[in-house]
Amino acid sequence: MSDAIEKTAVKYVAFLRGINVGGHHKVPMIELRKELEKMNFQNVVTLLNSGNIIFDAPEGDLAKLELSISIHLQKVFGFPIPTILKTADMIYELYSNNPFKDVTLTKDIRRYVSFLWKDIEIDLELPWTSDDTSYKIINKNDKTIISVLDLSVSKTPKAMEAMEKYFGKDITTRNWNTIERIGKKL
Repeated sequence: MSDAIEKTAVKYVAFLRGINVGGHHKVPMIELRKELEKMNFQNVVTLLNSGNIIFDAPEGDLAKLELSISIHLQKVFGFPIPTILKTADMIYELYSNNPFKDVTLTKDIRRYVSFLWKDIEIDLELPWTSDDTSYKIINKNDKTIISVLDLSVSKTPKAMEAMEKYFGKDITTRNWNTIERIGKKL
């Protein structure tokens, strides 16, 4: 029997915060993929331009893996790139269960999934609706927040301000359409 025990490969999904937004903190997806491959991750696939990455890596501690990716990317690209990591199973379960199945879609409805770095307990009764009724936090499960924004109510939504007020800035948000695209790839 070998002294080195092979760790089982796990499929992960990484969500990077704050890249390629408004022309700032540009990270080309081809370079991002190459950097993750340099970290010995396998089957690296990037989706969209907002920092969504699917890859295989040996099973390990999510927090340590998040930190190592963030540190590596900051060294390469020259600015902080906070990274939230989920197993593909976690994302596939979210996708399969579709937390928005009871939401009536219109052209003005935006469905969001936000991921926290740390699980924060809040004293907020859910579902919670903003005073102007444009924004609703439907659910929070562990470090995942499900919310809906109705642009027909407010053309200048304050949704992210509400998220930061209750959950802090250590958060990254994706449109449900992005999660669906990732889910279909898993």
